[in-house]
Amino acid sequence: MNKDRLIQADRNHLIHPVSAWRDHEETGPRILKSGKGAWLTDIDGKELLDGFAGLWCVNVGYGCQSVVEAATAQMTALPYATGYFGFAGEAAIELADRLAALTPGNLNRVFFSLGGSDAVDSALRFIRFYQHARGTPEKKHVIGLTRGYHGSTYTGAGLTALAAFHRNADVPLTWQHHIPSPYPYRHEGDSSDAAIIASSVAALHAKVEELGARNVAAFFCEPVQGSGGIIVPPAGWLTAMREACRALDILFVADEVITGFGRTGPLFACEHENVVPDMMTVAKGLTSGYAPMGAVFMSEDIYTTIRDNNPPGVAVGHGMTYSAHPVSAAVGLAVLDLYQNGVLASGVTAGKRLATRLDAMRGHPLVGDVRISGMLAGIELVTDKTLKTKPSPELGISKKLAAVGYEEGVLFRAFGDDIIGLAPPLCCSEEEIDILCDRITRVLDRVGADIGR
Repeated sequence: MNKDRLIQADRNHLIHPVSAWRDHEETGPRILKSGKGAWLTDIDGKELLDGFAGLWCVNVGYGCQSVVEAATAQMTALPYATGYFGFAGEAAIELADRLAALTPGNLNRVFFSLGGSDAVDSALRFIRFYQHARGTPEKKHVIGLTRGYHGSTYTGAGLTALAAFHRNADVPLTWQHHIPSPYPYRHEGDSSDAAIIASSVAALHAKVEELGARNVAAFFCEPVQGSGGIIVPPAGWLTAMREACRALDILFVADEVITGFGRTGPLFACEHENVVPDMMTVAKGLTSGYAPMGAVFMSEDIYTTIRDNNPPGVAVGHGMTYSAHPVSAAVGLAVLDLYQNGVLASGVTAGKRLATRLDAMRGHPLVGDVRISGMLAGIELVTDKTLKTKPSPELGISKKLAAVGYEEGVLFRAFGDDIIGLAPPLCCSEEEIDILCDRITRVLDRVGADIGR
């Protein structure tokens, strides 16, 4: 199809994720044609620096030949292998083995899903199996954070705490609850690290007491909140929440779908504080977006409890046709090689440059706050720095940001509440980080001029 036919066919048939359908039909798609490294080219030949790694996922960059060759070789040899009936493919076994050696603590058991949302759903099911197996079936309730994101499948959308995922969907479910986000920039009262940590711990204890300790199964959190606006909690927060869960006899689940695989520096963000969750969900960077795949890592204790208390010969009833898909697993192995052979180190170097450049943006008239963890960053915009006043919705800041960003040749996430999200590929050079930040500065200048700031 030519460009015009593609645009019309998109409007007529393709439903885009998390989009305003009427608006999209009016504007049509921006069609991407190719990518190399940190750069994309659209159908008109316009080059764009991808400051968001696709959707937080293309960590190794576009066009990595070793990944393409791994996928091609696997497709040629064995394009599909079921994990049912005792069968397995070599690539999935090897990937599980290599990952188990790299995950924190005793997270040695791996269930492969298709992505992050169904990894979260899988974790929730495993939690139910575990609580029944240990003789505490009444422990059904699960607690997350406001501004948290844990996918958009029906069950995961309820654990997510963003309005767009709740609207007209009858979620959260009755057993899903939320406590306040550790949001330093907008924390009321004492905003010291110690106060924010103490507030979160107290809120978790209070919610568990409200629900009844015997009824609460687990607490879910992202080490850095992604779709909620890149909320970076204070150092020590993750450790404190993990210890609170242990004291309350509830499972601690780290959702590293965004933060995993080098996004914040180490392979997993939990490593910053040597935290070992009971379960951990991943996706995105697992295959760097080259093929669909997610995973749930569970502790030996959870695995053996379910195994040993399941009736002999009776299946644990959870599975998917494409779980442990051989092509995705082969891609995961090739991507893991890249991480271990320079990409993680590259991300750390680029992240330091990004932090320096973003810190210099704090003086911009529109910038209220900058927060960063490795190659994951948020820029929160305000119209009054002293009062931290959010821009009026009538200004349409987010739409302006996205439109001007495209014109300036840079892609980023323009959140609906006027926060710029950045997650550049880990392979970015320092020069590319400078280009990224120069272009974002021009975007801010143009949007500021447009609204008189």
